[in-house]
Amino acid sequence: MRPSCARVTFRWAPPTSKPATILFLFSTLQAFITVGQGSWSARKRTLRIIPVLDLKGGEVVRAQQGKRDRYRPIVTPLSQTSDVIAVAEGLRRLYPFPTFYIADLDAIEGGTPNSGALARLKAMAEPPELWVDAGFADENTLSAALAEPWLCPVLGSESQQDDALLRRFCAHPELILSLDFFDDGFRGPASFLDEPALWPQKLIVMTLAKVGSASGPDFTRLEAIKAKAGSRSVIAAGGVRNEADIRALSSLGIAAALVATSLHDGTLTPGHLAALVT
Repeated sequence: MRPSCARVTFRWAPPTSKPATILFLFSTLQAFITVGQGSWSARKRTLRIIPVLDLKGGEVVRAQQGKRDRYRPIVTPLSQTSDVIAVAEGLRRLYPFPTFYIADLDAIEGGTPNSGALARLKAMAEPPELWVDAGFADENTLSAALAEPWLCPVLGSESQQDDALLRRFCAHPELILSLDFFDDGFRGPASFLDEPALWPQKLIVMTLAKVGSASGPDFTRLEAIKAKAGSRSVIAAGGVRNEADIRALSSLGIAAALVATSLHDGTLTPGHLAALVT
């Protein structure tokens, strides 16, 4: 079953003299009060944080600004190894994330897909929903992925020779489009940018030059695409550093952020995540 967000109703009651009751109320209020500087009330907590697992050669690797020849097995305090399950479980010790974004780099580059790693993630005790970019470039492969209830295929613009697949499947509720920007600009058919009517309901703005850089999101590009996206969910990817970036993205109306580095380096702590994640 696909995960959903439940609305929480909180009603304040005057504190009593019982210490246990006061402690309970204090703990409950922590999710509704200010995080860092500025006020962020419960009704404003609308942005999802989705951890990223970049897969290459069966291992999780650390992304570096889209320069894939430099990607190496990840070294992280969250896991003793770069094994995909070990890293996923380490991330879930920070917060019980229901969704992971998977970049199957081997498949994207035309190699053998990391099917075994995906199967192991699917077999976890609490299997996550997986948003997977596996270089989908033909109708049969994309159709098969869309038929999987635990998987949302990501159609990466860099993998497309034309817009035929997007035109064929843009109305499918589980399709996610990724607009891929490298340091030399947009990579993909021009119609992906020029015709917002082709965009599905979920749209990733992937700024590869900022991935793993901790340089901050590309707010200008995100704002421009959000202005054309209408009611669609726009997802930021690349450069998210800290809770200030999360608040700034939320203020732009961004629906979610794909995050890796700031989770592994401890910038986003369990306390931040408990308050920020919806």
